[in-house]
Amino acid sequence: MAASTFPAGDEESGSIFLPGYRNYLVFCDDSGLHGSTHYAFGSFWIPAERRGDFPALVKALRDKHHMHDEFKWQKINARNERFYLDLVEMFFRRPWMMFHSLIVEKSYVDKEAHGGDYDLARRKHFALLPKKKIEMLCSGGARKLYHLRVDPLPSRYAKADEAAEKIINASLKNDIGHPAVRTLYTRDSKTTTGIQVADVLLGAVMDDWAGGSTAAPKQSVKKAIAGHLGWSDLKADTTPFEWKFNIWTFWDPTKGEERPVKTRPVRLRYPMRLVEVRRARS
Repeated sequence: MAASTFPAGDEESGSIFLPGYRNYLVFCDDSGLHGSTHYAFGSFWIPAERRGDFPALVKALRDKHHMHDEFKWQKINARNERFYLDLVEMFFRRPWMMFHSLIVEKSYVDKEAHGGDYDLARRKHFALLPKKKIEMLCSGGARKLYHLRVDPLPSRYAKADEAAEKIINASLKNDIGHPAVRTLYTRDSKTTTGIQVADVLLGAVMDDWAGGSTAAPKQSVKKAIAGHLGWSDLKADTTPFEWKFNIWTFWDPTKGEERPVKTRPVRLRYPMRLVEVRRARS
């Protein structure tokens, strides 16, 4: 997410353009929490009204490619590459599917601001991603509701999911007037297709950000995703209101350094249909 909060001209018009659905299912995954230079959280969003359409689409792809095991970024290889390319195509062709991520370079994390605890910092960053996205989706005063399904959070705190829900809702109640997260449940990615999609998309982004595989099938999938964005690779971030595929970079401007990446405009191959709403004023 770029440093500015709203698109150019929005400060004058008070309008923003957002997806028009009211209630969402949000599937969350994480990456890079063990030994990487970055850690990240990814979220795959579908309208609750589409909760029957989504698994049917994935089942059709599974049947076509005889792919009935868990799918994830680390499992991409030459035998199943075509399945993943079709999965990417399915995602970008459906204007009701969205992916939002938050990438954190560990060197930017001030542990002292989190009690000297990386575990607490990660939990706060995880909560920040859905909180900020929900806050903006609810702009204009819409009382939307959200149902989060989260891969088990890698934390020594046994009730990390419950804590995250409380943090998110307390902040949302203060900022938008109501606790918009109706449910937050931990789910096993092996049996939750939405988390698997989040894993694939987040894995592709992290592969370019933190250095990763040179294997041709994974390079092919990354190239396909980047091509749908009008990009040559995935090592960039997007503007805040890029709703189809959003990469938000955690960055501390107080360090007096230039931002480590440049914000790129997205030119979707299949544009997303949005509606104009009046932005809520504080």
